[in-house]
Amino acid sequence: VHMAGKRKAKKAGLDDLSPSRSSKRSSGKMWGSSSGGGSSGRRGHRSSSHRSSAKHSALNEANIQKMFADISDDDDPHVAGMEGISKFCEDLGIDPLEDIRILVLLWKMGANDKPAQINKLEWQQGCEKLQADSIEKFRKILPSLDTGFLDRTEFKDFFKFCFQFNRQGTHRTLDKDLIIALLQMVLKGRVADERLNTFSDFLGQSKDETYSRITLDQWTSFLDFCYEVEDIADYDEATSAWPVLIDEYVEYMEKLQR
Repeated sequence: VHMAGKRKAKKAGLDDLSPSRSSKRSSGKMWGSSSGGGSSGRRGHRSSSHRSSAKHSALNEANIQKMFADISDDDDPHVAGMEGISKFCEDLGIDPLEDIRILVLLWKMGANDKPAQINKLEWQQGCEKLQADSIEKFRKILPSLDTGFLDRTEFKDFFKFCFQFNRQGTHRTLDKDLIIALLQMVLKGRVADERLNTFSDFLGQSKDETYSRITLDQWTSFLDFCYEVEDIADYDEATSAWPVLIDEYVEYMEKLQR
């Protein structure tokens, strides 16, 4: 009875964020890569944004403006949506549907104002931060965008960005099928394959309508859970503060191991 009461109370907090199930998946596509981002990368002086401003060379503002104009929306020259970002990927020579580095690039450029787009100010500030005023300079940055170069704190911020960028409009949740795809793309090589695959299987087979859409809290909690609970045998649901989704995943794993 105690556990049931705990679960009911925890679940109620998550339900507050659930939109109607009639919400459709965004027409924009998420990005990731089968290689993901390994944890073997080491931070160093990875980009010019970390160097002294004295070393920054003058940027060609006209080029920066032209690059953005080439990818901006036809009906709003101050915004580049998914179509324009896909064109930018083509110019860079990377696959917009498979290469996670475009998400890392957008995160580094500060594309945070609205989901699935980068606005003109973010673009200008991002180019300044990365010291890039041409496609050629952006191409030279690509090798440094592997997620293996991100330390744990940076990766957690990037992980949150991946969720927020893939939201649709004002919806605060993502469809679980999109979540499963994103998890595989973003976390492959970052967390244990067994944990990643079994959690994806758990979500996929769940008939609980509560989990038809996933909240940001649930999304970030899974990464924290992977970091903090290496062995599920050490998990204590009675004293945990994890979302119910994690409790039920652990129960699913315990049943598999019996």
